[in-house]
Amino acid sequence: MKRIIKLFIIASMSCSCGVAIGDTEIELVDRPDVSIVNSNYIGNRQPLKPLNFIKLPVGAIQPEGWLKKYLLLQKEGLTGKLGEISAWLEKEDNAWLTKGGSHGWEEVPYWLKGYGNLAYILNDSSMLKETKLWINAMLASQQENGYFGTQNIVRGNPELWSNMIALWCLQSYYEYSNDSRVIDLMTGYFKWQMTVPDSQLLEDYWENSRGGDNLYSIFWLYNITGEPFLLELAEKIHRNTADWTGDSYLPNWHNVNVAQCFREPATYYMLSGDSAHLRASYNDYYLIRRIFGQVPGGMFGADENARMGYIDPRQGTETCGFVEQMASDEILLRITGDPLWAANCENVAFNSYPAAVMPDFKALRYITAPNQAISDSENHHPGIDNRGPFLAMNPFSSRCCQHNHAQGWPYYTENLVFASPDNGMAIALYGACSAKVTTGKNGVPVVLTEETNYPFEETVRFRFNMSETVEFPFYLLIPSWCNGASLKINNTQIKKELIAGKYVKIERKWKDGDFVDIHLPMHLSVSEWATNRNSVSLNYGPLTFSLLIKEEYKKVNSKETAIGDSQWQKDADPEAWPSYELYPASPWNYALYINEKDLNGSFRIVKRAWLGDNFPFTQESVPITVEAKGRRIPSWTIDKYGLTAVLPEENAVQSDALENITLIPMGAARLRISAFPKAKD
Repeated sequence: MKRIIKLFIIASMSCSCGVAIGDTEIELVDRPDVSIVNSNYIGNRQPLKPLNFIKLPVGAIQPEGWLKKYLLLQKEGLTGKLGEISAWLEKEDNAWLTKGGSHGWEEVPYWLKGYGNLAYILNDSSMLKETKLWINAMLASQQENGYFGTQNIVRGNPELWSNMIALWCLQSYYEYSNDSRVIDLMTGYFKWQMTVPDSQLLEDYWENSRGGDNLYSIFWLYNITGEPFLLELAEKIHRNTADWTGDSYLPNWHNVNVAQCFREPATYYMLSGDSAHLRASYNDYYLIRRIFGQVPGGMFGADENARMGYIDPRQGTETCGFVEQMASDEILLRITGDPLWAANCENVAFNSYPAAVMPDFKALRYITAPNQAISDSENHHPGIDNRGPFLAMNPFSSRCCQHNHAQGWPYYTENLVFASPDNGMAIALYGACSAKVTTGKNGVPVVLTEETNYPFEETVRFRFNMSETVEFPFYLLIPSWCNGASLKINNTQIKKELIAGKYVKIERKWKDGDFVDIHLPMHLSVSEWATNRNSVSLNYGPLTFSLLIKEEYKKVNSKETAIGDSQWQKDADPEAWPSYELYPASPWNYALYINEKDLNGSFRIVKRAWLGDNFPFTQESVPITVEAKGRRIPSWTIDKYGLTAVLPEENAVQSDALENITLIPMGAARLRISAFPKAKD
């Protein structure tokens, strides 16, 4: 898919045999030991395949640093305030609160699964009260036959898609509260699903595509109750869900469906044990990226739907697609332990998702692309596959993304620390946080504190606090981009080569006050996108860089520029929730100069002091920039659809002048050129 040019020579891979230092055993492993059943947390019951990582209950992990700042911005922005302005969350006559209500479909549970988890993580009393209002209504909606939720009838049958999202809301609530009503409702609801004939089950487009979400909830409940009928239901849901196991096709090419549904075969693999199902999810991941994913940022060019011939990095992804891809990566990471999913999750989270929202989290963009030099409220069809103002930053940027965005960072926080099957803990995604984890055979509580500004710095420190000494394994992923990682335990340097894409397993009797430092050196690399005219992207560790374009913000009326299916509450004030169009106030049509034999000679990394506001995703606050050179391409302009034109031909005329340009992390660039033509020597 891409060619990587490194600044360094990859060292010969040494034996991953363990080394012993005092009472500490250290070895490199591909995955945790899944032959042991964790005695402290619920994993997969037999006959399900064991999980490589076990998710901690929501609220057990508390974010710190920039991630906490992001969650607080969500609370004060669209996530926390949406109930005050979105007509879809209007309580009066809402079908999620009132039997026979006039409005209510996916929007309430879409929003609640992020809002509720944010409330649990922040332990915010007002948000918890609001969450319980909706949760209690869901629980009270169950009918005698077991069905619950809204009465959305499609083709004569209850439509199950919105209930699939509601189940995830209820699962998180149960993790937080241990409220047995959740178990009772889900058991009754799944017994009702058993009574629905196959010919009437999952027949509508959305529920048929997304049956994997229902399947995931069935396994969640089975792991708690062990009810045998749930495995029979899992078989039934799988055979009635769209087939995501094809070698060279997908059931549909809707960007959110692909990002969300490609995980279904791997989810079913936990029951079937058939490696073909697991391979199918990998095949789907690579298939969409071979055709439409020759772009930076971890995603693929689909706009609303991927279309043949529309593969340029000016094609984008729905904000829903970003957060669903992250969720899929997190689930697949827990199922497989494969570092691929950690790498892709970070790629999307750090490089694509942040630029889809305004820095204050009070407006978002329906479609965000790797190359996007203009972000206005015009209709750009057929350049993008939708009609309407899909590029502006608008608080009402579609009824789906407006609500579904909420899950992205709360879910990411919940996956920063895992329990391992062998009664230890594991880190595959790095980020500042503290976590309460029960460890060891006898269940000793440990508070793990992770101190770092990753991915904007290279060192991560872990501190362990507990009331008694306890033995358990601690796993740390060496990211796939990282060569030359090093490890210290209580300031003792560990003399062992740490190989990218492996886990370092530290087994010892941990005592209060122990600490581990891991250094993850970042190097420049270049990704080359062969099928997109050999364009290139510059990376530094997990960060990808974009051209610094001076952004001119134009404030526009949110009601006048809202997408057609958005609806306001009648008392919502558009002045308090403005929209913005973004225009370039500096040149953007550059080819990037690269000396492939000497990347250090082509680029200079500049590190800035960390700003006190703890938010690194704006042009002003980014802690890392890159000084580079480029040549302008006069023919590369805004095209007839009002979009950044497709990449120019490789022989397009370039200016004689080799200009100094600045690159910033892609996640901080709301106007961006991230896939560059190559500048001529």
